[in-house]
Amino acid sequence: MKYFVVDAFSRQKYRGNPAAVCLQEGYMSDVEMQLFAAEFNLSETAYLQLLADGHYRLRWFTPLT
Repeated sequence: MKYFVVDAFSRQKYRGNPAAVCLQEGYMSDVEMQLFAAEFNLSETAYLQLLADGHYRLRWFTPLT
C-alpha cells in the first residue's frame, strides 16, 4: 500500500497536523485500518479507495478510534 505523511490544515511546510494518507489498493477491514492508524500514531490516518465510477471512498481513523 502506498502512503504519504502530509501536513494537514496548513499551507506552509512543517506546520499544521501531520496525517497519514493511504492509497488503498484492495479491501481492508476496519480492524486492519485501525491497526495501521495505531502504528502510524498520527492524529489522523485517511484511507482513499478508488471506486469503479472514478470517485473515491474516504475513511479516516485516529490511533484509538
